[in-house]
Amino acid sequence: MNKNLWFLTLAQGLYLTNNVTFIAINGLVGFALAPEPWLATLPVMAYVVGSAMATTLVAKVQRRLGRKRSFQIALLVAFFSSLVCAFATLEKQFWLLNLGTVIAGFYNANAQLYRFAAAELADKTAKEKAISWVLAGGILGAVLGPNMASWTRDWFMQPFAGAYITLAGVALIAIGVVSQIHFPEKRVDPDQEPGRPLSEIMRQPLFIVCTLTAALAYGVMNLLMAATPLAMEACQFSFDKTAWVLEWHVIGMFAPGFFTGTLIKRIGVMWVLRTGVALNIACVMIALSGITFFHFLTALFLLGVGWNFLFTSSTTLALEAYRPSERDKAQGAINFFVFLATALSALSSGVLITTQGWTLLNLGSIVPLTIIALALIWLGIQRKPTRVQPL
Repeated sequence: MNKNLWFLTLAQGLYLTNNVTFIAINGLVGFALAPEPWLATLPVMAYVVGSAMATTLVAKVQRRLGRKRSFQIALLVAFFSSLVCAFATLEKQFWLLNLGTVIAGFYNANAQLYRFAAAELADKTAKEKAISWVLAGGILGAVLGPNMASWTRDWFMQPFAGAYITLAGVALIAIGVVSQIHFPEKRVDPDQEPGRPLSEIMRQPLFIVCTLTAALAYGVMNLLMAATPLAMEACQFSFDKTAWVLEWHVIGMFAPGFFTGTLIKRIGVMWVLRTGVALNIACVMIALSGITFFHFLTALFLLGVGWNFLFTSSTTLALEAYRPSERDKAQGAINFFVFLATALSALSSGVLITTQGWTLLNLGSIVPLTIIALALIWLGIQRKPTRVQPL
């Protein structure tokens, strides 16, 4: 860890403060303002759709202006979009709320590149640890996000309008943090060093499995996390208890970052990926076994740890699938599929929880987890060294 990595870790924490607060309150605000109950999680989906739409633009901005300028522009967008969401909540404008979260997606698409930037700021022998530690910065968001939503819930007549206003302040702080980071990179002219076509990069088995794992891991995590506030409200839990569950879920997502990189070096990236799948399955089994506070708390915590293992490992493995000159388009493609899966899961979450219930929602998550497991088996076969027969 050097100075730049410490500041990037703090920036990650502030980003997760924004992200977790959005997840915690968007569904509830949406439920209060939506014309139909099944549209409750549309603001969550709009946030992710905005992120997916921004991936190509973000890749171009990063290539032209560099990491630092792009990250700073994104934080200005975060400041503006938070104020739009606050105004929409106060004025009870559901569609304006969705517009605000779509705009916020530009920030999300940029901040998703913090983990890749971490690898560039570290020594070549410590990339796994750098990615892992920067992701661990999300612990700040785990603690601050849900609690901030709870503290500011009743600042105004409309619940949670104060949380959006507070997020605008968080964005301003993050601008100061990012300004302290030096990204040692030279701008690459795409006409001089284009690298391989994106279609060729995406045909590699390694790229396919890394992208599939990252996307489906995020999709499953978002499917269950976005539905949790609505499910707990239906079970008549107070928002304070919901915030507590979300806090420990996000701690589970990022606290393992302090050792995931070391674990990858010790037992290998494939075993960490397999463990991540097992933890996600354990989460589903616990969620299906009951709807007490303990069941929600334990299931969401395991979901967070499982996500960390899958996401950190797939990010580390993806570094082997592209060259430095191919960085922007390869990372943009990975994030596009992550956002696509997350957007679909966000809308599905609202539809399923309001029409089918918590049980069917959890049963449905077994399908993508099975696909990840099969993809890992296929990659293991592809990477297995061929034995040379002796003469």
